[in-house]
Amino acid sequence: MTRRLLSTRRATALLLLICYVGSSMGSAHFSDLKRTLIVTASPKPGQVLYAGEDKITVTWKLNSSLPAGTDAAYKKVKVKLCYAPVSQKDRGWRKTDDNLKKDKTCQFKVTTQPYAGSGSFVYTIDRTVPTATYFVRAYVVDASDTELAYGQTTDAKKSTNLFDIVGITGRHASLDIAAGCFSAFSVVALLFFFVMEKRKAKK
Repeated sequence: MTRRLLSTRRATALLLLICYVGSSMGSAHFSDLKRTLIVTASPKPGQVLYAGEDKITVTWKLNSSLPAGTDAAYKKVKVKLCYAPVSQKDRGWRKTDDNLKKDKTCQFKVTTQPYAGSGSFVYTIDRTVPTATYFVRAYVVDASDTELAYGQTTDAKKSTNLFDIVGITGRHASLDIAAGCFSAFSVVALLFFFVMEKRKAKK
C-alpha cells in the first residue's frame, strides 16, 4: 500500500513537472526583453482617432547604436495596438502580465512582417477596437515565434505619446438619418390617411 502511494505521488509530481515545463517553453517575459527597436506612429500626443475611419502610419527600425549582429536571430516583426495604463485600471481583461503568454496589454494586431531591419505600415483602425487610450508596440520574434526584443512609441512607464481612439458604439450617423426620415414619412402618411378618412366620412 505504501509503495503504491509513493508511486502515485511520484507519477503526479512528474506529471506536474512536465506540464510546467511544457507551459514554460516558448514563453518569454517582458522584463527579459531588450528595447532594440525604435518605433514611431503618426498620431500626435492626445490626438483623437475614430475606429473604422482613421489610419495610423507605423514605422520601425533597429537602433543603430547597437552592436553588429544584435538582430541575427530576428525573423519577424509583430506590431500591435496596446492599452495605456489609464485604460487598464479596474479592467482585468486588459491586465498587464510579465509573462507575454498571459499579458493582455496589446490585444490588437496591426501587422506581422518578415524582419528586414526597418519597415513601415499604414493601419486602418479596426472597427472592433474599443474606446480607450493607446500606444503602439512592436515585438521581434525568432524562428519559434518567441519574443526576443521590442520597441514602442511610449516611455517605460507608458505615460508619453499616447493617443485616444473612439470606438463604434453601435449607432451610425446614416442610421440616425434613416430613422429620422422614416419617422417623418410615418407622420406624413398618418396625416394623409386621416384626411382621406375625413373626406370619405363627409361623402
